[in-house]
Amino acid sequence: MRDLTPEPQLPAQLPEAQALSRFLTAGPDEWPRLAPRVTEEVGTDTLERIVRATTARIGELLTVTDSPDGLIISGSNGQVRAWAQTAPDGELTALRIEGARYTPPRRRRRLPAPLAWWGYLTLVTLWNVLTVWTATDRTAWLGDMGSLAAFYVLVEGAGAPAQQPRLLRRTVEAAAVAAVASACRLPGLPTGHGILRLVGGVALLAGAVWLVAAARRHRWKAPLSQPLAFPLEGSWYVVQGGGRILNHHARVPEQRGALDLVALGSRGTRTRPGSDLPAYAAYGRPVRSPCDGRVISAADTVQDQQPGEIRYQPPYGNHVFLDTGREIVKLAHLRPGSVTVAKGDIVRAGQLLGEVGNTGNTTEPHLHIHAERDGIGLDLEFTGVPGRLHRGRTIRA
Repeated sequence: MRDLTPEPQLPAQLPEAQALSRFLTAGPDEWPRLAPRVTEEVGTDTLERIVRATTARIGELLTVTDSPDGLIISGSNGQVRAWAQTAPDGELTALRIEGARYTPPRRRRRLPAPLAWWGYLTLVTLWNVLTVWTATDRTAWLGDMGSLAAFYVLVEGAGAPAQQPRLLRRTVEAAAVAAVASACRLPGLPTGHGILRLVGGVALLAGAVWLVAAARRHRWKAPLSQPLAFPLEGSWYVVQGGGRILNHHARVPEQRGALDLVALGSRGTRTRPGSDLPAYAAYGRPVRSPCDGRVISAADTVQDQQPGEIRYQPPYGNHVFLDTGREIVKLAHLRPGSVTVAKGDIVRAGQLLGEVGNTGNTTEPHLHIHAERDGIGLDLEFTGVPGRLHRGRTIRA
Protein backbone atom coordinates (compact mmCIF):
# COMPACT_ATOMS: atom_id res chain seq x y z
CA MET A 1 0.00 0.00 0.00
CA ARG A 2 1.35 3.40 -0.95
CA ASP A 3 2.46 5.65 1.91
CA LEU A 4 0.57 8.95 1.59
CA THR A 5 2.43 10.71 4.44
CA PRO A 6 3.77 14.00 3.01
CA GLU A 7 7.52 14.42 3.04
CA PRO A 8 8.85 17.17 5.33
CA GLN A 9 9.43 20.44 3.51
CA LEU A 10 12.93 21.86 3.87
CA PRO A 11 13.28 25.63 4.02
CA ALA A 12 14.07 27.20 0.67
CA GLN A 13 17.78 27.88 0.27
CA LEU A 14 18.89 31.36 -0.76
CA PRO A 15 20.25 31.61 -4.32
CA GLU A 16 23.46 33.01 -2.85
CA ALA A 17 23.86 29.97 -0.58
CA GLN A 18 23.17 27.60 -3.51
CA ALA A 19 25.69 29.38 -5.76
CA LEU A 20 28.36 29.44 -3.06
CA SER A 21 27.82 25.74 -2.32
CA ARG A 22 28.23 24.87 -6.01
CA PHE A 23 31.37 26.99 -6.20
CA LEU A 24 33.02 25.45 -3.13
CA THR A 25 32.28 21.87 -4.21
CA ALA A 26 33.46 22.42 -7.79
CA GLY A 27 37.03 22.19 -9.01
CA PRO A 28 39.10 25.25 -10.03
CA ASP A 29 38.58 24.38 -13.69
CA GLU A 30 34.82 24.99 -13.25
CA TRP A 31 35.16 28.35 -11.45
CA PRO A 32 35.36 30.44 -14.66
CA ARG A 33 31.93 29.05 -15.58
CA LEU A 34 30.33 29.33 -12.14
CA ALA A 35 31.87 32.69 -11.18
CA PRO A 36 33.53 34.30 -14.21
CA ARG A 37 33.68 37.84 -12.77
CA VAL A 38 35.03 36.70 -9.43
CA THR A 39 37.63 34.47 -11.08
CA GLU A 40 38.77 37.24 -13.44
CA GLU A 41 38.92 39.85 -10.67
CA VAL A 42 40.63 37.74 -8.00
CA GLY A 43 42.49 35.15 -10.02
CA THR A 44 42.34 31.35 -9.85
CA ASP A 45 45.49 31.04 -7.74
CA THR A 46 44.19 33.47 -5.10
CA LEU A 47 40.79 31.76 -5.03
CA GLU A 48 42.49 28.38 -4.51
CA ARG A 49 44.40 29.78 -1.54
CA ILE A 50 41.18 31.18 -0.05
CA VAL A 51 39.30 27.89 -0.46
CA ARG A 52 42.20 25.86 0.96
CA ALA A 53 42.43 28.18 3.99
CA THR A 54 38.68 27.86 4.52
CA THR A 55 38.85 24.07 4.33
CA ALA A 56 41.72 24.07 6.82
CA ARG A 57 39.50 25.92 9.31
CA ILE A 58 36.24 24.02 8.88
CA GLY A 59 37.24 20.59 7.55
CA GLU A 60 35.13 18.81 4.94
CA LEU A 61 32.37 21.04 3.55
CA LEU A 62 28.89 20.04 4.70
CA THR A 63 26.43 22.89 4.05
CA VAL A 64 26.05 26.56 3.19
CA THR A 65 23.08 28.09 5.00
CA ASP A 66 21.67 31.52 5.72
CA SER A 67 21.51 33.07 9.20
CA PRO A 68 20.90 36.53 10.71
CA ASP A 69 24.70 36.91 10.91
CA GLY A 70 25.27 36.10 7.22
CA LEU A 71 25.88 33.01 5.13
CA ILE A 72 27.37 30.21 7.23
CA ILE A 73 29.76 27.71 5.62
CA SER A 74 29.67 24.62 7.84
CA GLY A 75 32.21 21.82 7.81
CA SER A 76 33.12 18.77 9.84
CA ASN A 77 35.36 20.81 12.17
CA GLY A 78 33.77 24.27 12.34
CA GLN A 79 32.08 27.16 10.59
CA VAL A 80 32.95 30.46 8.90
CA ARG A 81 30.79 33.37 7.74
CA ALA A 82 30.57 34.46 4.12
CA TRP A 83 28.91 37.00 1.85
CA ALA A 84 27.95 36.41 -1.76
CA GLN A 85 25.91 37.88 -4.58
CA THR A 86 24.44 36.19 -7.62
CA ALA A 87 23.03 37.06 -11.01
CA PRO A 88 19.50 35.96 -12.02
CA ASP A 89 20.98 32.95 -13.87
CA GLY A 90 22.73 31.71 -10.70
CA GLU A 91 26.19 33.00 -11.57
CA LEU A 92 28.25 33.90 -8.48
CA THR A 93 29.12 37.57 -9.03
CA ALA A 94 30.73 38.55 -5.71
CA LEU A 95 32.26 36.65 -2.83
CA ARG A 96 33.88 37.28 0.55
CA ILE A 97 34.79 34.64 3.15
CA GLU A 98 35.69 35.59 6.70
CA GLY A 99 39.25 34.75 7.69
CA ALA A 100 38.38 33.39 11.14
CA ARG A 101 36.22 30.59 12.52
CA TYR A 102 32.69 31.55 13.44
CA THR A 103 31.18 30.78 16.84
CA PRO A 104 27.36 30.96 16.77
CA PRO A 105 25.99 33.15 19.58
CA ARG A 106 23.91 31.39 22.23
CA ARG A 107 21.23 33.99 21.80
CA ARG A 108 21.41 36.60 19.09
CA ARG A 109 20.77 40.12 20.34
CA ARG A 110 20.55 43.49 18.74
CA LEU A 111 23.44 45.77 19.52
CA PRO A 112 22.71 48.14 22.42
CA ALA A 113 20.37 50.89 21.26
CA PRO A 114 21.36 54.50 21.97
CA LEU A 115 18.15 54.82 23.99
CA ALA A 116 19.13 51.99 26.34
CA TRP A 117 22.71 53.23 26.68
CA TRP A 118 21.53 56.75 27.47
CA GLY A 119 19.08 55.33 30.01
CA TYR A 120 21.93 53.68 31.92
CA LEU A 121 23.84 56.93 31.78
CA THR A 122 20.83 58.77 33.20
CA LEU A 123 20.70 56.42 36.19
CA VAL A 124 24.40 56.96 36.91
CA THR A 125 23.91 60.73 36.64
CA LEU A 126 20.98 60.74 39.06
CA TRP A 127 22.98 58.65 41.53
CA ASN A 128 25.80 61.20 41.43
CA VAL A 129 23.33 64.05 41.93
CA LEU A 130 21.88 62.25 44.95
CA THR A 131 25.40 61.97 46.36
CA VAL A 132 26.02 65.74 46.32
CA TRP A 133 22.60 66.42 47.82
CA THR A 134 23.34 64.07 50.72
CA ALA A 135 26.91 65.23 51.42
CA THR A 136 27.43 65.66 55.17
CA ASP A 137 29.96 68.53 55.06
CA ARG A 138 31.39 71.15 52.70
CA THR A 139 34.62 69.30 51.97
CA ALA A 140 32.71 66.17 51.00
CA TRP A 141 30.38 68.26 48.83
CA LEU A 142 33.33 69.79 46.96
CA GLY A 143 34.91 66.38 46.43
CA ASP A 144 31.63 64.91 45.16
CA MET A 145 31.11 67.88 42.83
CA GLY A 146 34.62 67.33 41.45
CA SER A 147 33.78 63.69 40.72
CA LEU A 148 30.45 64.68 39.15
CA ALA A 149 32.15 67.32 37.00
CA ALA A 150 34.68 64.70 35.81
CA PHE A 151 31.78 62.46 34.85
CA TYR A 152 30.19 65.25 32.79
CA VAL A 153 33.49 66.05 31.08
CA LEU A 154 33.78 62.43 29.95
CA VAL A 155 30.12 62.31 28.87
CA GLU A 156 30.51 65.48 26.80
CA GLY A 157 33.92 64.55 25.41
CA ALA A 158 33.50 60.84 24.72
CA GLY A 159 29.75 60.24 24.77
CA ALA A 160 28.70 62.09 21.61
CA PRO A 161 25.63 63.52 23.38
CA ALA A 162 24.19 65.28 20.32
CA GLN A 163 23.71 61.85 18.74
CA GLN A 164 21.26 60.89 21.47
CA PRO A 165 17.49 61.58 21.65
CA ARG A 166 16.67 65.07 22.85
CA LEU A 167 14.52 64.03 25.84
CA LEU A 168 17.22 61.93 27.46
CA ARG A 169 19.89 64.48 26.64
CA ARG A 170 17.88 67.21 28.34
CA THR A 171 17.34 64.93 31.37
CA VAL A 172 21.08 64.55 31.89
CA GLU A 173 21.57 68.30 31.43
CA ALA A 174 18.83 69.03 33.96
CA ALA A 175 20.60 66.76 36.43
CA ALA A 176 23.66 69.02 36.22
CA VAL A 177 21.50 72.01 37.14
CA ALA A 178 20.04 70.06 40.06
CA ALA A 179 23.54 69.21 41.28
CA VAL A 180 24.63 72.87 41.21
CA ALA A 181 21.44 73.80 43.09
CA SER A 182 22.64 71.65 45.99
CA ALA A 183 25.03 74.50 46.83
CA CYS A 184 22.12 76.05 48.74
CA ARG A 185 22.89 73.56 51.51
CA LEU A 186 26.46 74.77 52.04
CA PRO A 187 25.72 77.52 54.63
CA GLY A 188 24.21 74.93 56.94
CA LEU A 189 26.99 72.32 56.58
CA PRO A 190 30.16 72.03 58.71
CA THR A 191 33.54 72.46 57.04
CA GLY A 192 34.52 68.83 57.52
CA HIS A 193 37.87 67.07 57.37
CA GLY A 194 37.53 64.84 54.29
CA ILE A 195 40.55 66.29 52.52
CA LEU A 196 41.29 63.00 50.75
CA ARG A 197 37.78 62.99 49.29
CA LEU A 198 38.34 66.52 48.00
CA VAL A 199 41.74 65.66 46.55
CA GLY A 200 40.23 62.59 44.88
CA GLY A 201 37.44 64.62 43.26
CA VAL A 202 39.85 67.27 41.99
CA ALA A 203 42.22 64.60 40.65
CA LEU A 204 39.38 62.88 38.80
CA LEU A 205 38.30 66.17 37.23
CA ALA A 206 41.85 67.09 36.19
CA GLY A 207 42.38 63.62 34.71
CA ALA A 208 39.12 63.75 32.74
CA VAL A 209 39.92 67.19 31.34
CA TRP A 210 43.41 66.08 30.33
CA LEU A 211 42.20 62.87 28.66
CA VAL A 212 39.49 64.59 26.61
CA ALA A 213 41.66 67.59 25.67
CA ALA A 214 44.56 65.37 24.59
CA ALA A 215 42.27 63.14 22.49
CA ARG A 216 40.60 66.14 20.85
CA ARG A 217 43.93 67.78 19.99
CA HIS A 218 45.63 64.57 18.88
CA ARG A 219 47.51 64.60 15.58
CA TRP A 220 49.23 61.67 13.90
CA LYS A 221 51.71 64.09 12.31
CA ALA A 222 50.97 62.62 8.88
CA PRO A 223 49.20 65.41 6.96
CA LEU A 224 47.47 65.32 3.59
CA SER A 225 49.28 66.82 0.63
CA GLN A 226 46.50 69.41 0.46
CA PRO A 227 43.14 69.94 2.23
CA LEU A 228 40.07 68.11 0.95
CA ALA A 229 36.69 69.61 0.09
CA PHE A 230 34.09 68.62 2.68
CA PRO A 231 31.98 65.93 0.90
CA LEU A 232 28.63 66.73 2.56
CA GLU A 233 26.21 69.64 2.81
CA GLY A 234 24.49 70.94 5.93
CA SER A 235 25.22 70.14 9.59
CA TRP A 236 27.10 66.95 10.42
CA TYR A 237 28.17 65.52 13.74
CA VAL A 238 31.44 63.66 14.27
CA VAL A 239 30.68 60.42 16.15
CA GLN A 240 34.15 58.95 15.64
CA GLY A 241 37.25 61.10 15.25
CA GLY A 242 40.28 62.30 17.19
CA GLY A 243 42.62 60.35 19.46
CA ARG A 244 42.28 56.82 20.77
CA ILE A 245 39.54 57.25 23.38
CA LEU A 246 37.39 59.18 20.88
CA ASN A 247 37.94 57.19 17.71
CA HIS A 248 37.60 53.41 17.39
CA HIS A 249 39.41 53.57 14.03
CA ALA A 250 42.71 54.43 15.76
CA ARG A 251 43.66 50.77 16.18
CA VAL A 252 43.63 50.20 12.40
CA PRO A 253 46.77 51.78 10.85
CA GLU A 254 45.23 52.88 7.54
CA GLN A 255 42.07 54.21 9.23
CA ARG A 256 43.61 55.88 12.27
CA GLY A 257 42.65 59.39 11.09
CA ALA A 258 39.15 58.39 9.88
CA LEU A 259 35.92 60.22 10.61
CA ASP A 260 32.39 58.85 10.96
CA LEU A 261 29.81 61.55 10.22
CA VAL A 262 26.07 61.54 10.98
CA ALA A 263 23.47 64.17 10.19
CA LEU A 264 21.53 65.73 13.04
CA GLY A 265 17.75 66.03 13.07
CA SER A 266 15.32 67.42 15.61
CA ARG A 267 15.56 64.21 17.65
CA GLY A 268 19.30 63.60 17.51
CA THR A 269 20.45 61.60 14.49
CA ARG A 270 16.90 60.54 13.65
CA THR A 271 14.38 62.85 12.04
CA ARG A 272 11.40 60.96 13.47
CA PRO A 273 10.81 58.05 15.87
CA GLY A 274 11.36 54.57 14.47
CA SER A 275 14.16 52.25 13.48
CA ASP A 276 13.67 52.13 9.70
CA LEU A 277 16.40 53.64 7.54
CA PRO A 278 14.48 56.76 6.35
CA ALA A 279 14.10 57.73 10.03
CA TYR A 280 17.78 58.70 10.09
CA ALA A 281 18.68 62.22 9.05
CA ALA A 282 21.82 61.07 7.21
CA TYR A 283 20.21 58.43 5.02
CA GLY A 284 20.07 59.31 1.34
CA ARG A 285 22.00 62.58 1.67
CA PRO A 286 24.30 63.33 -1.32
CA VAL A 287 28.03 62.60 -1.06
CA ARG A 288 30.37 64.59 -3.28
CA SER A 289 33.98 64.00 -4.21
CA PRO A 290 36.39 65.65 -1.75
CA CYS A 291 39.16 65.87 -4.37
CA ASP A 292 40.22 65.35 -7.96
CA GLY A 293 41.26 61.77 -8.61
CA ARG A 294 40.82 58.46 -10.36
CA VAL A 295 38.36 55.86 -9.09
CA ILE A 296 40.32 52.72 -8.16
CA SER A 297 37.40 50.86 -6.59
CA ALA A 298 33.63 51.33 -6.48
CA ALA A 299 30.78 49.12 -5.28
CA ASP A 300 27.04 49.73 -5.54
CA THR A 301 25.18 46.45 -4.97
CA VAL A 302 25.70 45.65 -1.27
CA GLN A 303 22.36 45.77 0.56
CA ASP A 304 21.66 48.06 3.52
CA GLN A 305 21.99 46.68 7.03
CA GLN A 306 19.08 46.80 9.47
CA PRO A 307 19.94 49.60 11.94
CA GLY A 308 21.34 48.21 15.16
CA GLU A 309 22.44 44.90 13.60
CA ILE A 310 25.47 43.78 11.63
CA ARG A 311 25.19 40.99 9.08
CA TYR A 312 28.50 39.86 7.59
CA GLN A 313 29.33 41.96 4.51
CA PRO A 314 32.41 43.60 2.98
CA PRO A 315 33.45 46.08 5.73
CA TYR A 316 33.20 49.20 3.56
CA GLY A 317 29.93 48.14 1.94
CA ASN A 318 29.16 50.29 -1.09
CA HIS A 319 32.06 52.67 -1.52
CA VAL A 320 34.21 54.86 -3.72
CA PHE A 321 38.02 54.88 -3.41
CA LEU A 322 39.90 57.73 -5.08
CA ASP A 323 43.59 57.92 -6.01
CA THR A 324 44.79 61.53 -6.03
CA GLY A 325 48.29 60.57 -7.18
CA ARG A 326 49.59 61.24 -3.66
CA GLU A 327 47.15 59.44 -1.38
CA ILE A 328 44.07 57.22 -1.42
CA VAL A 329 40.81 58.75 -0.16
CA LYS A 330 38.08 56.28 0.84
CA LEU A 331 34.35 57.01 1.30
CA ALA A 332 32.21 54.13 2.57
CA HIS A 333 28.77 52.82 3.63
CA LEU A 334 26.95 54.34 0.63
CA ARG A 335 23.33 53.59 -0.27
CA PRO A 336 22.81 50.71 -2.74
CA GLY A 337 22.00 51.90 -6.23
CA SER A 338 23.28 55.43 -5.58
CA VAL A 339 26.94 55.25 -6.69
CA THR A 340 27.41 57.28 -9.87
CA VAL A 341 31.00 56.36 -10.81
CA ALA A 342 32.89 53.21 -11.76
CA LYS A 343 36.45 51.95 -11.53
CA GLY A 344 38.72 53.89 -13.88
CA ASP A 345 36.60 57.07 -13.96
CA ILE A 346 38.28 60.45 -13.47
CA VAL A 347 36.35 62.66 -11.06
CA ARG A 348 36.61 66.27 -9.95
CA ALA A 349 36.15 67.76 -6.51
CA GLY A 350 32.46 68.43 -5.88
CA GLN A 351 31.23 65.78 -8.31
CA LEU A 352 28.36 63.62 -7.02
CA LEU A 353 29.60 60.16 -6.02
CA GLY A 354 26.54 58.66 -4.31
CA GLU A 355 24.38 58.92 -1.19
CA VAL A 356 24.83 58.08 2.47
CA GLY A 357 23.62 54.57 3.29
CA ASN A 358 24.00 51.81 5.86
CA THR A 359 26.03 49.14 4.08
CA GLY A 360 29.05 47.25 5.37
CA ASN A 361 30.30 47.29 8.94
CA THR A 362 27.85 49.83 10.32
CA THR A 363 24.91 49.99 12.74
CA GLU A 364 23.57 53.40 11.72
CA PRO A 365 23.51 55.40 8.44
CA HIS A 366 26.66 57.53 8.29
CA LEU A 367 29.57 58.43 6.05
CA HIS A 368 33.00 57.00 6.74
CA ILE A 369 35.92 58.90 5.23
CA HIS A 370 39.65 58.49 5.60
CA ALA A 371 42.83 59.09 3.63
CA GLU A 372 45.92 56.91 3.58
CA ARG A 373 49.39 56.95 2.08
CA ASP A 374 51.37 53.71 1.80
CA GLY A 375 48.84 52.03 4.09
CA ILE A 376 49.17 54.62 6.87
CA GLY A 377 46.24 56.85 7.85
CA LEU A 378 46.60 60.61 7.47
CA ASP A 379 45.24 63.54 9.46
CA LEU A 380 42.19 64.88 7.63
CA GLU A 381 41.79 68.56 6.87
CA PHE A 382 38.96 70.25 4.95
CA THR A 383 38.91 73.66 3.31
CA GLY A 384 36.60 76.01 5.15
CA VAL A 385 36.53 73.78 8.26
CA PRO A 386 39.08 75.21 10.74
CA GLY A 387 40.20 73.49 13.92
CA ARG A 388 40.61 69.89 14.98
CA LEU A 389 38.19 67.20 13.86
CA HIS A 390 37.15 65.17 16.89
CA ARG A 391 34.23 63.26 18.35
CA GLY A 392 31.48 65.57 19.55
CA ARG A 393 32.16 68.34 17.05
CA THR A 394 29.45 69.69 14.74
CA ILE A 395 30.59 70.66 11.22
CA ARG A 396 28.43 73.10 9.25
CA ALA A 397 29.27 73.03 5.58
